[in-house]
Amino acid sequence: MSPAAILRTVVALTILLALVTLTACSSTGGRPRDTAGDGSGGGGVDTPRYTVAMVSHGAPGDTFWDLVRAGAEDAAKKNNIELRYSSSPQASEQANLVQNAIDSNVDGIALTMPTAEAIGPVAKRASDAGIPVVGLNAGMSDYQKYGLSAFFGQDESIAGERAGERLGEDGAKHVLCVIHEQGNTSQESRCSGIEKGADSAKVETIYVNGMDLTSVQSTIQAKLAQDKSIDYVMGLVAPVALVAAKAKDAAGSDAKIATFDTNAELVTAIRDGDVEFAVDQQPYLQGYMAVDALWLAKRNGSTVGGGQAVLTGPSFVDSNNVDTIAEAAQKGLR
Repeated sequence: MSPAAILRTVVALTILLALVTLTACSSTGGRPRDTAGDGSGGGGVDTPRYTVAMVSHGAPGDTFWDLVRAGAEDAAKKNNIELRYSSSPQASEQANLVQNAIDSNVDGIALTMPTAEAIGPVAKRASDAGIPVVGLNAGMSDYQKYGLSAFFGQDESIAGERAGERLGEDGAKHVLCVIHEQGNTSQESRCSGIEKGADSAKVETIYVNGMDLTSVQSTIQAKLAQDKSIDYVMGLVAPVALVAAKAKDAAGSDAKIATFDTNAELVTAIRDGDVEFAVDQQPYLQGYMAVDALWLAKRNGSTVGGGQAVLTGPSFVDSNNVDTIAEAAQKGLR
């Protein structure tokens, strides 16, 4: 056999071995998820047992965070990690949860920073204590300032601009942008981006309490009944968009509904024509990659992204492509 032939054979065998290894890892990590679990199931790798805390600003009942947690739990199972998930929409309480993780001497922390000035200092304490810390979802503009080694999410200003451009293309003239967490800089950035991207359209911001969807619906309904010039309502999370669709019908408004973020019910609403489109940032992927990055930080001493943010969005989900992600949405992956 010639040297060239021998080389080709070695390369082919190497590729085959890599594929077999990848398949074995996938079959271990991709088994059905126990949604009631804490991410402490048997690992898919033969590595030391690590403990990772994930602390988010998710509010109770917000299905977006169910997707984030699902991704984190799947990565934890694959990587033989005990995942400790906790959340609070209150910045001071979220900071306390991060401090509790530090005091518990966890091996890594993944966190969100919707209000960086409140969460950032305690995140920096964790990093200074030698605990690997990564960010996800909120805080992209500040994560490096507080010692986080990686970030997984979308640039909210860019996502807002893309949504605004889409609204402009759809002929929107008066957009109502609904902020459901006052003080959340990510949501403010989305609405500001919409205003920038929508060009000539008027963009009006309204504040609601996202933890009380009954109140959200009545507030949007009253606004739509009062101002018939509103032709688009832009929610910043799927549950708000879904109640906005009900508010529109009750108010007798012709406004269209769009949103950021998806869940299984929202996908159905797009299919049914109740919601025009959603800007998707893949929350499952954010949770999965954050935990995976912390495992890499412990194993390799470094994580992914080279210190730069790893973007998981934005992308659009509408009637043209909703069927392609419907199955993933039903499984809690989108």
